[in-house]
This record gives sequence, C-alpha cells and structure tokens, in this order.
Amino acid sequence: MDLAADSVTRRDAWAWRFVGTALSFALFGIGGLLLRVLILPAVLHWPGPPALRRRRARRTVGRAFWLHSQFMYRVGVLDYRFDGLERLGRPGQLIVANHPSLIDVVFLLGHVPDANCVVKHSLWRNPFMRGPVRVAQYISNDGSADMLDRAADVLREGQTLIVFPEGTRTTPGEPPVFHRGAAAIAVRGARVVTPVYITVRPTTLTKAEPWYRVPHRRVRMELRVGDDIPVATFSDGVPAPIASRRLNEHLHALYARELKA
Repeated sequence: MDLAADSVTRRDAWAWRFVGTALSFALFGIGGLLLRVLILPAVLHWPGPPALRRRRARRTVGRAFWLHSQFMYRVGVLDYRFDGLERLGRPGQLIVANHPSLIDVVFLLGHVPDANCVVKHSLWRNPFMRGPVRVAQYISNDGSADMLDRAADVLREGQTLIVFPEGTRTTPGEPPVFHRGAAAIAVRGARVVTPVYITVRPTTLTKAEPWYRVPHRRVRMELRVGDDIPVATFSDGVPAPIASRRLNEHLHALYARELKA
C-alpha cells in the first residue's frame, strides 16, 4: 500500500507540474501583452530624461521577469539557487552566461533588472516580447557589423550587459560552444567580464524539448557567479582579434571545467 500511495503521489506531482508549466506559459504571454499595451507606455510617459525612462522601463521588465520566476518556483514547477548574485550589476560589467534552457534569460534579467542584454533578433517580431525588448532598448543580435560596436558602447557608458555567447540554447549532454562575439565585445568595451554558470537538471525547455514535455521530477536550476576575468590579461599589447580569440578560448576551457564539476 505504501508503494502504491507513493506512486500516486509522484503522478499527482507530475500532473500538478504540468498544469503549473502550462499556466506559466500562459501568464508569460499575457504578461508580455500587458507590458506592451498598458504598463510600459505609462512608465515611458512619466517625466524624466531618456536615461531615467530607460532605467524605469528595464526595471519594470525585470520586475515582471522576477515575478514570473517566483510564480514558477511557488507553484512547484522548479527549484532554483542563485549564488553570488550580489556581484552582478556593476558599471561596465559584461555578464557571460551559458544557455541551457529557455527560462535562464528570465532568471538573469529578473534578478539583474538594470542590465542591458543582447537578445535574439526574432524577439523583435514576437507579439508577446517585441514591446518589452524595444522599450527596454535591449540590443538585437541581428548579425549586423555594428552590433558589436553598439554593445561595446553601452559598456563604455557604464551599463551592465548580459550576453549568451552560444547564440542559441545548449545541446543537452554537450559543452557550450561560444561564438567569438562576446569576447570581441569584452575586448572593445568591458571593464570586467563575469561568468555565470547555469545548470538545469533534468533538462527542460531546451531547443529540442517542447513545453509540454515536463520532466518526471522537479527541475533544479542553479546559477553560480564565477570569479571576475580581467580583460587586460588578454588584450594588453596585442591586436583586438588576437585578444578576442584568446579570451574566447579561455571561456571555452573555463565553462567546460566548471560545468563538468
């Protein structure tokens, strides 16, 4: 009888997490539309200089993402732990993170609400997200030649910038493969590079997993802030292309080691 009861409990927990996941996606879409139509226009019309209005917009988007992350946590869809959060959000800081799941962007922007972010260009056409990403003035990864310059400029202005160097979600079971763009941005404008190592176990919301493929146990998400990487170590006395290649190779080795641990 105990075994039977335990089996029922596990099935009930999975069923509830399935419902919670469906609600999470529905609320994300509804929230994006509300931000675009009602909330962000009101925020932008408050008086103040452009930089202040941009900061208000980002904090509004960040707060919405934080509330969404708390909803997923409170209804039991996932557990999470964020170690070293207090070291994120510094002026001119480039935050580099791997990208194992669709939801890691929500957690990072929700917990570092003042940060800028390089995001997929397709979000500018997404009816739920194009309002928030435009108003918050995030940087589109549109493949243009001047995207790197725009990203470096915001770092030189003293903004914090979040970059996912893979450009897409990690293939489960494989180490992340970084494009050199993040390293090139760092060499051009970052005061410091700070890695964030993200693990999601069991995997969920990868590129190959639809939302309704809910794992049979609760997802555990860990975000761990690593040691700062001084850009000058790689850039002093060498041309920028060589510096960015060296930094990118260092990031590859670093993430392969830290995510394997």
